[in-house]
Amino acid sequence: MSRQSARAWQRMLSGRRLDILDPSPVDVELSDIAHGLARVARWNGQTQGDYPFSVAQHSVLVLELFRASNPDAAATALLQALLHDAPEYVMGDIISPFKAAMGGNYKDVENRLLSAIFLRFSLPATMTAALTKLIKKADREAAFFEATHLAGFDPVEARRLFGEPGQSAFDVDAFDRLIRPWPTQQAHERFVEAFETISDTIQGA
Repeated sequence: MSRQSARAWQRMLSGRRLDILDPSPVDVELSDIAHGLARVARWNGQTQGDYPFSVAQHSVLVLELFRASNPDAAATALLQALLHDAPEYVMGDIISPFKAAMGGNYKDVENRLLSAIFLRFSLPATMTAALTKLIKKADREAAFFEATHLAGFDPVEARRLFGEPGQSAFDVDAFDRLIRPWPTQQAHERFVEAFETISDTIQGA
């Protein structure tokens, strides 16, 4: 089946109609991303607390871990760190073991979405290998902290799966608030606030 005949559309609350297989940057809206990510649960919802730990909150946590490890990072890099999981606003958060079992072109679809999102916000369509490595490091650190604080993992098991964090929780400002699951609306607002704060820095440069 050709990609043309296999189009998969998602109607967004903004009114946009996003083609998931062939996404256009003009159909990407921050409000849709924040709304979706605030409602997607990490760890398939298997976390402690009164609320799910959302991908929006995870994205802010990764941003702060990345910022703490890279205090001189450019604002564009900070924005890419915040948006690293943005495709999940339409794809959902599929846990890593299931992704590996799925195989196929899942990653291709994810990468096309991420490129469209980056272009929508005037960022390079792809990240450099060096930046990808740094953001992945922060992502794995976030996974370790989420696993041990929220998802019932023993630290030894978490280190085996996600590696030893390069920094302690004490090195991250307001870590206790970052790791405590936020209500949906708060997650939405904190994600947008982080995005707008960084964007203002870029525009003012």
